Amino acid sequence: MVNGHDKPLMKPCPQLQLNACQMSHLHKKVITSSPGMGGLPPRAPHDHSRRVKNKRDYTPVPWTNYFDRSENVQTNQGKNRFRVYIKGSSGPVVFFLHGGGFSGLTWSLLSATLTGQVECQCYSLDIRGHGDTHTEDDEDLSIDTMARDVKEVIETIWKEDCPPIMLVGHSMGGALAVHVSHLEFVKNLAALVVIDVVEGSAMEALSGMQTFLQGRPKFFSSVQQAIEYNVRIGAIRNAESARVSIVGQLKKVDNASQPTQTDVLVGNQSHEVMNTEILEEDEDGENNAEQSEPEAHVFSKPESVRLPERYEWRIDLTRTEKFWKDWFKGLSCMFLNVHVPKLLLLAGVDRLDKDLMVGQMQGKFQMQILPLCGHAVHEDAPEDVADALANFMLRHKLTNALEWIKPARLTC
Repeated sequence: MVNGHDKPLMKPCPQLQLNACQMSHLHKKVITSSPGMGGLPPRAPHDHSRRVKNKRDYTPVPWTNYFDRSENVQTNQGKNRFRVYIKGSSGPVVFFLHGGGFSGLTWSLLSATLTGQVECQCYSLDIRGHGDTHTEDDEDLSIDTMARDVKEVIETIWKEDCPPIMLVGHSMGGALAVHVSHLEFVKNLAALVVIDVVEGSAMEALSGMQTFLQGRPKFFSSVQQAIEYNVRIGAIRNAESARVSIVGQLKKVDNASQPTQTDVLVGNQSHEVMNTEILEEDEDGENNAEQSEPEAHVFSKPESVRLPERYEWRIDLTRTEKFWKDWFKGLSCMFLNVHVPKLLLLAGVDRLDKDLMVGQMQGKFQMQILPLCGHAVHEDAPEDVADALANFMLRHKLTNALEWIKPARLTC
């Protein structure tokens, strides 16, 4: 308003009224005609090096990278042959018992790490029906039979002068370690360690076990494909560990005996899934190959195919169901009544049942929680498990330290 009157607006100059198309054309003309400017700069080439760098490697690696040697221990007059992987040559023995479906190679990274921290010898057994162990009856996985196997293997290896032995078991192997200890099958037992298995949660999980097992692919076209599958679904979150351990879970199928299958993980559908690059980066853009969360990929069943070669699971766990309850029945009570130092390693505190909660409050065993791990705690976080075992052994004066060891965390 000017003196009570509206101020007239300035009319736009018609020469300056350019539409968007004309403006874009004028901009291009100015850029291309300007001295020293040859137009817009070219686009930067795509940097494929980062994708190649961060692509996950699923190539299998030999167990000799982690163990010093292996032995085939014969029992029952040579009718049974048990494979044992060994790391170290002095100090107390850490005798590992793996879970159902795994093999002695599941302890590869842990064995290599632990023997560098404290003076010890790591012995990793392929349990009956698993890995490179072969017996008269590979399907007899009753807890009594497996316990006798462990007793006979240990007595065969150390006929005299048996060193102190710390039994360490995971899942089914944890239950087996408890039974062996409870039955006093190891004469020089020094300690007991159980990894991620307690009676209550184990018994509850059995109802869904068949569904899980039947949902897995029954065959793979290569070991590399099986490694990738297990990492992607989160069965093993540490790719480095999977590259050495998965081969122990498989066996090669003879070409002549191959029927046509519809559940072989191969063909166009699986190629689309299994060969997709996995780029896992942290906030700084670095490759996070050590651990990964389960990836949301669906593994579809392709059309029927006949493969030149393929691999299947070493053991059909669906056929062992009749033994499952006996593995875990009464486990908590037996664990609490073993009269040697005890350590319970869990992936979550929610796995504790009532008996163990009471026993832990009474100081009957040491407990440590290792978060951010799956069920295969020792494969997902081998360094953390090694720290826990080393601290436990040093606390009870079972060995001597070879290097500085990170103090145990979340210990109860």
